[in-house]
Formats: sequence, C-alpha cells, structure tokens
Amino acid sequence: MTTSAQLPQLPFHQNHPLEAPAGLRALRSRGTIQPVRTSVGHIAWLVTGYNQVRALLDDDRLGRSHPRPEMAARSGQSALFGGPLGDFDTEAGDHARMRALLQPHFSPKHLRALVPRVEALTAGLLDELSEQRPPTDLHAKLALPLPILVICELLGVPYADRGQFRAWTEDAGNVCDHARSERGLAELFGYGMTLVERKRAHPEDDVMSRLATTDGVSDVEAASLSMFLLFAGHETTVVRIGLGALLLLTNSEQWRALGDNAALIPNAVEELLRATSTGGGAGGIPRYARTDFEIDGVAFHVGDLVLLDIGSANHDPSAFDDPNRIDFARRAATHLSFGHGSRYCIGAPLARIELKTVFAQLIPRFPSMHLALEPAALEMRGDVLAGGLIELPVSW
Repeated sequence: MTTSAQLPQLPFHQNHPLEAPAGLRALRSRGTIQPVRTSVGHIAWLVTGYNQVRALLDDDRLGRSHPRPEMAARSGQSALFGGPLGDFDTEAGDHARMRALLQPHFSPKHLRALVPRVEALTAGLLDELSEQRPPTDLHAKLALPLPILVICELLGVPYADRGQFRAWTEDAGNVCDHARSERGLAELFGYGMTLVERKRAHPEDDVMSRLATTDGVSDVEAASLSMFLLFAGHETTVVRIGLGALLLLTNSEQWRALGDNAALIPNAVEELLRATSTGGGAGGIPRYARTDFEIDGVAFHVGDLVLLDIGSANHDPSAFDDPNRIDFARRAATHLSFGHGSRYCIGAPLARIELKTVFAQLIPRFPSMHLALEPAALEMRGDVLAGGLIELPVSW
C-alpha cells in the first residue's frame, strides 16, 4: 500500500517551458485521476484527463469553499487560491451574483468598442520596441505592459499606478509565502477602496465607475470585484502572450505562415492557448468535494481537495491527436484554457482580442524576429500563481 509520504509531490520540476514535466508524464501514464501531495504536503486528487477535467469543471458537486475551512487541505501558500474561498452554504448564490454583476461589462458591445484602443496600444509598444537595439526582452517590452494597459483602460485604473498594483498583485499571487500573499491582497483591496470612493464622487465611462454606481453594490463589493478583475485581467494574459510568442519563435515556419496569411491568426490563437498550457505547476485549479461521489472508479469524499489540471487535459491524446504538434487547422475537442461551463472565464473574449492583436501586429512588424537564447535556457516563474516566463530575449 502506498503511504502519503510515497505519493508524488507537486510542483513537478519543468526542464523546458513548452514541455510537460517528466514527473507529470509519468503520473499520467498510471491513470487520469491520481493521489498526490501538494507543495505544502497535503493530499489531493490530481485530475489530468480531458473528459474528466471538462466534466468536473462544470460539476456542482465541486466548489471553492469547504465545510470546515480550518481543516481543509491546501494546494499552496497563496491566500487567493491556496485554500478554500467563500461560504460553503452560500457559494452557489454568491458566484451567480458575481457573474451577473461582471458579465455585462464584458459584453460583445463593450469589447468591440475596445478593439481599436487595444490595436493602438499594441502599435505604440511595438513602436517603442523597434527603437530598441536588439537583443531585448519581449516579455518586458510587450507581454507584460499590454495586458496592464488594457485592463487599466477597461477598469478605469490609473496606468501611472501600475508599479504599485503590479507589486501587490504579484504578492497576492505568491505561492510560497502566505503572509506575503495576505499582505498583497490587503494592499490591493485598500487601493480598490480608494478608487471606488473616487469613482462614486466622479464617475467615468469605465467598469469601476459602473460597479460603484450600481444599486445594491457596496463599496466593499465594488472594490473586491474590481481588484479581482485587475488581478485576473492581466496576469494570465501576460503569460499567454509570452509563451505564445515563444512557441511561434521555436516554430519559424508557423511564424512565417501567420505573416503570410493573417486569416490564420484566430485559429492560431486557439491552438496557442491549448498548446502553451503544459500542466505541472501547482497541479491545477483547486476544488473541494461538496458531497461524496465517484468518477471513473475513484471515490471523492466531502472536503477532498481536487486539482483540475487544464494543461494536462489540453494535451490528452484521446482528445487532441498528436497533442505536442502545433496545428492551426486543428478542429478536434475544444481546449479548456478558459475553463468550461458555469465557471468559464468571463474575461476570455478580452484575452482573445489581445492575443489576436499582438500576433497580427508583431509578426509583420518583425518578420525576422528570433530567440536570443535556446528555449531550454529560459527560466519560468515558480513563485506566483500564473507562472510564465521571467524574460524572453529576442533579436531581429
């Protein structure tokens, strides 16, 4: 019988930013639902199969809350996602209210109006990039600033404050230091309260102003929702731009193909979203069993920690033929990078706009761009929730 001490421990070490860790590949070979130890030594179920992850993402027998939070297994030290969140008795209603308040601000009408601004912001950053003497860091010059600029415009957050809130969001997402994560959250919330007070007094045409002036929405709720959007609205997109560019730069024929035919870009973005989430990391999206139930012969019990590994699901060969191959014409199963079902990412359309705009402009402007380092030499962040590259040196 395997003891808890003998279980594989997360995170699995990743030798290459575009390849699944060897430890994860070995675990997947034993089955799609396996017991593991989290980075803090707690026992969890790691789910890696496409069909299982997709089903469980939209299964109301799992949630983010726990009936006894003080007893819950933790996936890490992050105050945001390292343990349970919310009230076990009211979670469903609270989640529905949050989505109802936020969804209108990400409507097709609002986002269509934002497209020209995203295009202008991207062009401005590429103008600045063209003035640099290569090699330079594409992460620092494009992948990082663009999503921050865009979410600031959408929310009505001053871009001049980016140094402050970027530091707080990084602290809040820290997976190694719980106290630091809590401090970052507190600072971010305090900043949000200050902005909400300002928006109530002087509303503008932005999401924070509309939330702050919505009947029945308190200052606390408006600040919490806004700062959640500020965090979630740029962290993951920063990562996807960087890794997407890296993947294309390691497949020069694909880089040229997009330069020759811009009509390929929408499909290419979907394939990049699928292919750049390789799995591993902290193990996946944390959920807790709300009741006893069984899936594929595995019994979950109330309170069990279940980690849904979207990256592994996106590379499941039963769902994606030859999953390690980049195929812009792929028409197989839909990737799960934005989740599925009732918890599907509200900001997914915005992320797609940013990614499409980046590659539609970057490749024609820099057709000869290439990596200045071997991909295996690039370092990934292991201290924050979103992960991603530390830098992406390029030349042209």
